[in-house]
Amino acid sequence: MSPLDGGTSHATRLWLSRRQWLVAAAAMGLAPAWAARNSTRLISAWQTPSEHRIGVIAVDGARWSVQRSLAVPTRAHGLLLEAGGSVLATARRPGDWLLRWHPASGQTQWHWIEDDRRFNGHAVASPDGRTLWTTETDLDNAQGRLAKRDAKTLEKSAEWATQGMDPHELIVLPQRVGEIPAGSLLVANGGIPTLPETGRSKRQLDRMDASLVALDPRDGAVLGQWRLDDPYLSIRHLAWDPVSRTVGIALQAEHPDAEAKRRAPVFAAWNGQRLQAARGQPAVQGYGGDICALPEGGFVVSCPRADALALFGADARWSQNLAHREAYALAADQGHWWASGAEGVWCAPEGHEARSAERLQIDNHWTAWPQA
Repeated sequence: MSPLDGGTSHATRLWLSRRQWLVAAAAMGLAPAWAARNSTRLISAWQTPSEHRIGVIAVDGARWSVQRSLAVPTRAHGLLLEAGGSVLATARRPGDWLLRWHPASGQTQWHWIEDDRRFNGHAVASPDGRTLWTTETDLDNAQGRLAKRDAKTLEKSAEWATQGMDPHELIVLPQRVGEIPAGSLLVANGGIPTLPETGRSKRQLDRMDASLVALDPRDGAVLGQWRLDDPYLSIRHLAWDPVSRTVGIALQAEHPDAEAKRRAPVFAAWNGQRLQAARGQPAVQGYGGDICALPEGGFVVSCPRADALALFGADARWSQNLAHREAYALAADQGHWWASGAEGVWCAPEGHEARSAERLQIDNHWTAWPQA
């Protein structure tokens, strides 16, 4: 594939209404070509045997295909769809680059982090689109940092402590939840100690301290912090359910005991007051890859090591598992949701798989392009 062939949850990452996005897209000539078609577009990151790429995947009925794509220097992780149809991709932790890519024109804007910091794979935008926040790690002490950035230049203007190690995904609360006001930043502190010289290698897991923290977006002040009873559950990915006004959390177990790890919960729910780990869940190998809210309420967690999609209610009760080999990325939009997998894209509620002759190793996340 060429660097630009043909010319990145979650609903919590899309802060434009469909009408706003379509107006912006029409102004740049993108909407008539894509939005008018009765198909799904997913912003995704993937690997091939020779390179890493981000791009646009089209799902049309029983088939999917790559529409356009761009090579990136290392593995991308979180993907944010921005106003005007651009995509912000963040390098997988410990990463050193941010990329803004315009799929319609191929234009790119790169930003490289300071030598003593590393990106942790995720970014989120303020509701007005003027500010970006990125989760980062201070390499001198392995502590988590939340960086505030100018959305146009990508330059950092401030940074605050995340009150833990290994911060990962973050969201902006669209509504008040309990005592935490709308607009607050929720950050998942994975809690896994790492060292600069060992990169992603996990060390001293008996010192794990995972937490969910709420921060004031104006100054980083702590509004609340919550932990699970099991210290070996790493808090990784977040999704907002507007039906129940609950945040769902995908967990990854780090237990030294193999059986405890296999049976560990992969989901927790936060209602503004406490974290509730999954109840009644069967063993799914203790690894939640991605999470998104279901259109009718509740959540789905991808479990690639168990070849399953696990469904939960907002009360953290397990509902059912759906078999799906190597399920990773999840996205939802306008009453539908999609899951990547080794054999195709699972499309729900239709309950069928879209297939392709292409074989891509999809990363943990993708984002649905708003439909007309």
